[in-house]
Amino acid sequence: MPGLLRGVARTAVISGTATAVSNRVSRRQAGRWAQQDYEQTTAAPPQQAYSAPPPSSPEPAAGASMDTKIAQLKELAQLKEQGVLSEAEFAAQKSRILEL
Repeated sequence: MPGLLRGVARTAVISGTATAVSNRVSRRQAGRWAQQDYEQTTAAPPQQAYSAPPPSSPEPAAGASMDTKIAQLKELAQLKEQGVLSEAEFAAQKSRILEL
């Protein structure tokens, strides 16, 4: 009977040690992952792949003359031809200029 108890005791010690080591490894790994997550969230955001929107033309004063409006429309047309403005942006700016 003493040999049986010794075998059970040895198994219990080995099992307990393995469990303790496994828990410690799990906690350390979780700490490392948490640190990596923290570093990724606090890192600078990546640069945007697109360029800044084109500067809008200055708004004309109330009651702007027809010559000013024509000059602004010509400038908008040049920007559209150069590919700076899309068709939708061109239409929006054109309607804004013509409303004034």
